[in-house]
Amino acid sequence: MPPRTEVAPSSRPRPRAADEARTTLTPHHWIAEATAVLVDSGIDTVRVDVLAKRLGVTRGSFYWHFKDRDDLLSHVLGAWRNAATEQLIERFEHRTSDPHALLKELISLPFRGRSAQQAARIELAIRGWARRDATARQAVDDVDARRISYIAQCFSALGFDIAEARHRGFLLYAYEVAESMLSNQGTAAQKTQRSALMEQLLLTRLPA
Repeated sequence: MPPRTEVAPSSRPRPRAADEARTTLTPHHWIAEATAVLVDSGIDTVRVDVLAKRLGVTRGSFYWHFKDRDDLLSHVLGAWRNAATEQLIERFEHRTSDPHALLKELISLPFRGRSAQQAARIELAIRGWARRDATARQAVDDVDARRISYIAQCFSALGFDIAEARHRGFLLYAYEVAESMLSNQGTAAQKTQRSALMEQLLLTRLPA
């Protein structure tokens, strides 16, 4: 058997740039960048070549993680649903089981500083996309239904019957969406007053 020859470090093959990209970039990087481009420039600008240039990699590294652009866009919608709905509901349920406290938390969501502003920007961009694309429209419809259903459960836990709980859940959700989209309307004091009034109205039982 011939003696084994050690290769000097300087003469060993260096990994190609594409290989380095595959090991350093994850699907999350592509999804986050696609979401940022969607927010800043709209869905038509979310293209593989644009994202690759922004991330400083070749187009080939994209296909290491996704089949095509539609596959990426599907993951963008899934990531939004998970972060803006499922993870949020899970945090609420771990924080408190008191339905009244949960409703106060929900009412305060649009006023939570930069995180609320960024969430509103992403949501507005996705809703704009949904006006033109059936897949995005279905994702938005599913998210809306999931959120309304969760809020309705809170009202149901407070003793409202199923139908009324769902109506109140819809009203609270519509209020949250409106406050998120109209964030520049009113002073901080006025927003506090609006949220207090909304809480009072939604918890007031109507005469039989």
